[in-house]
Amino acid sequence: MDRTDVSLIALRRILRATELFGRELAQTAGMTAVQFRVLQVVGETGQCTATAISQRMRVSQATVTSLVDKLVRSGMVVREKSQTDRRQTNIVITDLGRRTITDAPDPLQQRYVRKFEALADWEQAMIVASLERVAAMLDAEELDASPVLDSGDFRSAG
Repeated sequence: MDRTDVSLIALRRILRATELFGRELAQTAGMTAVQFRVLQVVGETGQCTATAISQRMRVSQATVTSLVDKLVRSGMVVREKSQTDRRQTNIVITDLGRRTITDAPDPLQQRYVRKFEALADWEQAMIVASLERVAAMLDAEELDASPVLDSGDFRSAG
């Protein structure tokens, strides 16, 4: 097998891993990987603003609003007016949201982060450079993307 085929197989395996994890998460937690990441961000402190989520995930405020709407409908979080600044709305995790985080499968992204951060600095740099090159080869370097492993379009994550 030539290198081109080997590289395409590796890309397909990465895409397939994110797809399979997305299905597992949907079955066990009833949400997408991106929705789960929003839930994790809120769960880290128990509450935060949509602006803080937007900045942390590097996505638009409108995207966060849509994701939070879905989490509110499923009972994972609630919106509450801030007690200190009535103009501000906090997103607060519920008991169901906390249980969902605890019971969900180990997020693919967190597995990647653990293993990536265990690599030597030179190896991390090599992987980042290679992945950026692959993105450029696919004319994808300008696509809006948050640091969340998900095979779907997070702006329409259902």
